[in-house]
Amino acid sequence: MLAVVNDPNAYVEQMLQAPRPGISEVMAFYDHRVGIIGTDPRLMLLPLDDHMVHRGDGVFETMKFVERKLYQLEPHLERLKFSARSIHLDPPCPWEDMKTMILDVARAANNDQGMVRLLLGRGPGGFGIDARECPKASLYIVAYALHPRPESVYEQGVTASRCSMPAKRGLMAKIKSVNYLPNVLMKREAVQSGCDYSLCFDEEGFLAEGAVENVCLVDAQGRLVVPELNSALTGTTLMRALDAVKDEMPVIFRQVAEDDVYLAREVILLGTTIDALSVVRFNKKPIHDVRPGPVSQKMRQYLNQDLRNTGIAL
Repeated sequence: MLAVVNDPNAYVEQMLQAPRPGISEVMAFYDHRVGIIGTDPRLMLLPLDDHMVHRGDGVFETMKFVERKLYQLEPHLERLKFSARSIHLDPPCPWEDMKTMILDVARAANNDQGMVRLLLGRGPGGFGIDARECPKASLYIVAYALHPRPESVYEQGVTASRCSMPAKRGLMAKIKSVNYLPNVLMKREAVQSGCDYSLCFDEEGFLAEGAVENVCLVDAQGRLVVPELNSALTGTTLMRALDAVKDEMPVIFRQVAEDDVYLAREVILLGTTIDALSVVRFNKKPIHDVRPGPVSQKMRQYLNQDLRNTGIAL
């Protein structure tokens, strides 16, 4: 029979001894209800009755800092605002205050590099689906370890496969919701297929995105082709990477079929943690000369330099 503990101190002591896989990854965290930054990850907890936890009623953003410079804070916050408006969620504090909080948590990490995850939820208040249960939205910020890919990955490229999971549709594809179950299943399928990444297609058979990455390709005519973003999140890294090449090659947004992938000169994945990464095999078939291409390399160089030039010093 389970023990019943009425003494809060005894419960906290037991909680602090509970297993916490990944605890060494967490560097600093903030819970808006508490109002202070913590650095002991054993105390990093979310209320079970927060609708973000048991209903997926919340949105999030993830950004990185390298060489103590936080990258693309404004684009990430703008996308978070869009996601929050889309689900009729008002933050528990002004947006401008949120910027300061993010920087404070990143600085409290006291590390040259890391990730910052910002979670905005409906808030605690009950176990139903009615948002009226929650009197105030929740806000959590956590800084945790960044694990850059080894240089060999960029030199050799990666593999990808087509996922059986269909792309998200409509507005749900544009909202960065905390409900990432489809993305989780995409990653699982990639692992099971022996590939590094998984790409999903919409119901009409057109390429959408990776599990947490945007994708684009260089076609036989030397144009950069971006799949129409109807069934994909508008990536902050994608939009920034386009600046690297827009004056040197045509950039077009159009539907991309699976055959277009096999015929491409380059297939490029874009995301916060990877920057720009070349796919050299898709469904175990070679892409062009099975080597990372110059456009991918140029995008990566541009993004790295842009972080140094525009990142916010911590």
